[in-house]
Amino acid sequence: MAADSPFCDFGWEAVDFSLPGVDGAIHTLADVRGPNGTLIMFICNHCPYVKAITNKITHDASEVQALGIGVVAICANDATLYPADNFANMKIFASQSGFTFPYLHDESQAVARAYDAICTPDFFGFNRVDELQYRGRLDESKTTPLPNAKRELLEAMRQIAETDQGPRQQIPSMGCSIKWKSTA
Repeated sequence: MAADSPFCDFGWEAVDFSLPGVDGAIHTLADVRGPNGTLIMFICNHCPYVKAITNKITHDASEVQALGIGVVAICANDATLYPADNFANMKIFASQSGFTFPYLHDESQAVARAYDAICTPDFFGFNRVDELQYRGRLDESKTTPLPNAKRELLEAMRQIAETDQGPRQQIPSMGCSIKWKSTA
């Protein structure tokens, strides 16, 4: 089911986390934070919206990292009901995609809930003092990549790195809803 992320809550503070990565390490917010900000992406392996832009995510993440912004991706989907998103498949997906950033597993879904993540992909761009400045989309691509689309996420993160402020006009990300575990 497609879902849209909410509009940016400017100034909302990043929540700390401690999650296992596909690299075998445990990562915290402090570990992934960059000197000029942090980009936290909620993604998964099977979502057609994510799959359509994975190459763009990988490319833009490298450019964002060059700006002094730390980058991390988190998968919070229920891997029991969606085995394509289990930890073993996350390792394969990260390797095949050439991720240059940690890819973390939020098995309990506590981090996704703390961030109020809605969909995959869902992008959270923070400034150097962990204040939310971007909650928009990568670009206008949906399930088909658009090669000449305006690079909204990259431009926003560049602005955050330079000014600590995100753009005031943002278009929410669209993607598959997070696959929540049953609360029953």
